[in-house]
Parts: sequence; structure tokens; C-alpha cells
Amino acid sequence: MTQAMHRILVVEDDPAIRGVLRALLESERFRFIEAATAERAQIEARAHKPDLLLVDLGLPDQDGLVVIRRVRSWSPVPIIVLSARTLEEQKIAAFDAGADDYVTKPFSAAELLARVRAALRRNVRSAEVPQELAFGGARIDLARRTAQGPEAEIRLTPLEYRLLECLARHAGFIVTQNQLVREVWGPEHLGDTRSLRVCVKNLRAKLEPDPHRPAYLLTEPGLGYRLRPD
Repeated sequence: MTQAMHRILVVEDDPAIRGVLRALLESERFRFIEAATAERAQIEARAHKPDLLLVDLGLPDQDGLVVIRRVRSWSPVPIIVLSARTLEEQKIAAFDAGADDYVTKPFSAAELLARVRAALRRNVRSAEVPQELAFGGARIDLARRTAQGPEAEIRLTPLEYRLLECLARHAGFIVTQNQLVREVWGPEHLGDTRSLRVCVKNLRAKLEPDPHRPAYLLTEPGLGYRLRPD
């Protein structure tokens, strides 16, 4: 998709800021969609399926965090918060809700455009899931959902395949626990790290040559997990 075809939904209640953002984004040939309330944002997001959302948190009907959570429950679309809130806990709340980036007001036009382009590039890369993964002697076909060990077929559950797919989209990089739980189990299960740990343990038992010394499904203490395939 060319930049001229990228649709960006701006969720902002201030008409003046919406006007600035429209001029800025359209000057870069992005297609501009707008919403002034949380309710309208959810309608526009489902109707237009934008490629990226810019979301203000201080909306008149509901907090912008509600928009992020509800959109994130059905779409992995990149979401950048554009807000005057600057406290660390407010930023963390936005990331935990599912935001990908956070820009504070007042903002630099050049920096905002750079972050938009970066988020769109990351989204294209993360959509490219490898068809096959190799774990030592195991071979996993993610498209057909089959797994073969050195001697016999390996039975993986649907949850285990979904977890592998999520890790494979970001192979070599850390994926946070919250992101994995949100994408595999759903946003209503955020905080349920026990289910995630059990799923990773089961995958290691099935795929790692030595589950007690994993070489492929790596734990990043305090952060999440990282896939290092052959």
C-alpha cells in the first residue's frame, strides 16, 4: 500500500487541532478521517478500517483509553496517543491499554510524521508471519498448523499456535507479556500472566531439545519473551 492510500483516523475533540492534523497529514498524502468523540471513533474505525489511529485521551464522552481498548479487542492497527497528559503512570496506562506510541502536546510536526511513518512500517513487518519455523529437530508449519518432530508428529493446541504466530511476527525481538496476553487470549485477560507462563512451558516441553535450557523460546525477565528460531 502506498503512503497515499494509508488511512489515518484522528480522534480529537478540539476542532483547531483536528484542522492542523488534517493539513499536516494531507500534505503528506495520507487519507484523513476524523472523530470528535469516543463513540464516533469506534464507528469510524469499524467503517473505514484505518491503517493507523491518532487518539487524544481527553475526549468529551469517554476517556481515550476506552477507544484504545475497544479497537484493540478486534484489530492490531497501530495506535499513537496524542495527549497533553505527561505523567509516567498516564503513559503506562495508555501502553497497557494497547497503544503503540505516545506523543505529548504540544507536538513537533516533523516528529509526529516520523512516528506515524515508523508505526506504519512496523505494522507491515509484523504482518509478515513466516510460513514455517524450525526448532532444532522440530518443524512447524504455521499456515497449515502442523508440527513435525524428528520421529513423530507434534500435537500443538490452537492457543500454542497463536502464541507462536505472535512471537514469529516479531522474531528476534522482545514481545511483552501484556502484548502476548492481549493478542492470544484477548484484552479481557490482561494481567493473566499465569496462563501465558503455562503455555510457554508446554511449548518448550514439546519443541525445545532441552526444555530446562531453552534455546528458542527465551524469557526476558520482567519484560516478556523472545523467539529465536533456527
